[in-house]
Amino acid sequence: MGSCIICGTSVEGHICETHQQDVVFEFRGTNADQLTPGRFYRGTVDGYAEFGVFVDIADRVTGLLHRSELDQRLESLDWEAGDTVYVQVKNVRDNGNIDLGWSIRQSEREFRGTLIDDPDEDFALLKEDVEGDDDSDDDGDDGPVRHTVGEVPDESGNDDTREAGRTGSPTDGGDTETDESGTTDTDSDTRTADSGGSGGAAVVEAEPESTDEETTSVELTQVAVDTLSDRVGDDVRIEGEIADIRQTSGPTVFELRDETGVVDCAAFEEAGVRAYPEVEEGDLVRLDGEVRRRRGELQVETEALLVLEDDEHDAVSQRMADALTERARPEDVEPLADDPAVDAVIDGVREAATAIRRAVLEDRPVVVRHNATVDGYVGGVAIERATLPLVRDQHGAADAEYHYFDRRPLEDGVYDMQDATQDVTGMLDNRERHDEKLPLFVFVAAGATRESLDGFDLLSIYDADRLVLDSAEADPEVGDAVDTLVSPSLTDADATTTASAIAATVAAHVDDDVREEIGHLPAVSFWEDTPESYVDLAESTGYDADATREIREAIALEAYYQSYEDKRELIADLLFPETDDERGLAGHVSEQFRTKLDAEIETAEANLERREVDGISVAVLDTDAFAHRYEFPPTNLLLDELFRRHRDDVDVVVGLAEDELYLRSTTALDVRAVAATAAEEAPDAGLQAKSTRDGCLEFLSGERDAVLDAVLEAVADVA
Repeated sequence: MGSCIICGTSVEGHICETHQQDVVFEFRGTNADQLTPGRFYRGTVDGYAEFGVFVDIADRVTGLLHRSELDQRLESLDWEAGDTVYVQVKNVRDNGNIDLGWSIRQSEREFRGTLIDDPDEDFALLKEDVEGDDDSDDDGDDGPVRHTVGEVPDESGNDDTREAGRTGSPTDGGDTETDESGTTDTDSDTRTADSGGSGGAAVVEAEPESTDEETTSVELTQVAVDTLSDRVGDDVRIEGEIADIRQTSGPTVFELRDETGVVDCAAFEEAGVRAYPEVEEGDLVRLDGEVRRRRGELQVETEALLVLEDDEHDAVSQRMADALTERARPEDVEPLADDPAVDAVIDGVREAATAIRRAVLEDRPVVVRHNATVDGYVGGVAIERATLPLVRDQHGAADAEYHYFDRRPLEDGVYDMQDATQDVTGMLDNRERHDEKLPLFVFVAAGATRESLDGFDLLSIYDADRLVLDSAEADPEVGDAVDTLVSPSLTDADATTTASAIAATVAAHVDDDVREEIGHLPAVSFWEDTPESYVDLAESTGYDADATREIREAIALEAYYQSYEDKRELIADLLFPETDDERGLAGHVSEQFRTKLDAEIETAEANLERREVDGISVAVLDTDAFAHRYEFPPTNLLLDELFRRHRDDVDVVVGLAEDELYLRSTTALDVRAVAATAAEEAPDAGLQAKSTRDGCLEFLSGERDAVLDAVLEAVADVA
């Protein structure tokens, strides 16, 4: 008769029926029918199939982990043949096929123990007994035996099963029992430390022997987590943030993170009972305990845990923040190419890169909101390309990039209340349901004008960080509404650039390893007059002028369809083709772009209305009457192309819709000034600037004719 290594119940062997799923088994059998359904087994990846993964449980014993059992997409798994994995045997069929289930625990240390499932034995064996591990030395390479509730080593090093009522840590090595009267006897030394919890883990408080001498309190030295490997066996004090709390059937495990690393800290109240219930995730704490090595992993046996407040809280918070910022700050990186406009904001570029890198280190999602245009998509993808490798390095889960990075297009480059409400609703839901931290929002080719202020204000209420990368004329008040605004328009630089050129430079600072693969992105984002420096850079990475044009036109077409979707894989195939078929994709889609655009331009040119207003030549297109409203190209793209083709013979191109008016001019126009001046002539039209980025004004449809006349007069006055 033995005892369950989890609860101490008398059983035949080492594990009771209740706790079969708390341990992992190594299978020593040779036939599938020798497996025990319901148990978790260690296996080895054998290979992939269209419908799942084959896992070897033992030689000649292979099961199928069907794709329907996975908690992620099959293609997102990063398992390779030969990798060790942990699966549950769900069923063994009559024909010998083994149905496997997914295990969220994918390391041995996440189980409560390891047992050997040997069909030749009457019951499962302890791995240590089979392999002859020595559990008497904490400093051994393989680590000591991990004793759980009900299994405590006595002074001689032998396992001595204790009944319920024992106090102290299940691994503290003390010989502590409670007699019938409730008096606690112990042969271990009493440790004195500040206690932040009731009945805290491994705090052993024994009745002092009769003596007049007072127990001396030893002040521990605070150390960093990354030094704990040199302090095995020592009592230490660490300070940091509680990153995670896991309640096992034995101790409570607090994952503590400081500025140097993360360590698990086990605290024991009694079997399955939460230790230090007042401590919550996110709290800054001071923890005292003994450093031990359990199965090769460092662990601190908690003796005292205190939540920090006031000045102590602020000091630790500031220390961790400063260290994290310093760690996130990128090395000085050369700009991708010579670009005076980017050079003018290079300090902001480094600040933006630091913010993105820090968000990844803090396990905060990065959400990129970009204009649904070529410039927006290309700039957003540049940030995506640089951030995803950091996310993968930070998180072990294969699908982490889908949880910790998101890219969402925006209509018209304005972050309005509808967009902000959608984002806030999503982030609060993720925080409530998944305990997810609030994200960093990165705006690319969007958000630089005051039309986005209401959306930014809503984000600020929840302290969600906001970062804007834009080449458009930025409003200074936006700089007060966001944490970082990077826009050459706020500097003395005369040169112009694109948001993609800025974002690509930020991306190179986030992860310089992506520099070569994103070198062609700035050239793709320019519709005309591409700077020679970016042309040369694109050619050096294998993309000539025709290639960048095809990619630009292909993205412009795909950006229009399903405009609210990121189309991650499709856009990646267009921007970063890896095969000949993928390289031909941009050319194929570009042909569709040109066919559709030329057809629409032909119709529009046949219906342009020419006017002269105070010496200014104007071409007016009624977009409701002579353009397809729900087909490609969108109004902005159509008017941009009309303007490029006719700016030598007209000064202004006007697109007039039912309740919107768009302006394109050979001279810089203050759209807000135009709207204000025109509103005086059409006071009943509700005329106002809708998007200064797109040169768009909105009005009441019943005043359409009056608005057109008033706007043309205002353009002549303002110009």
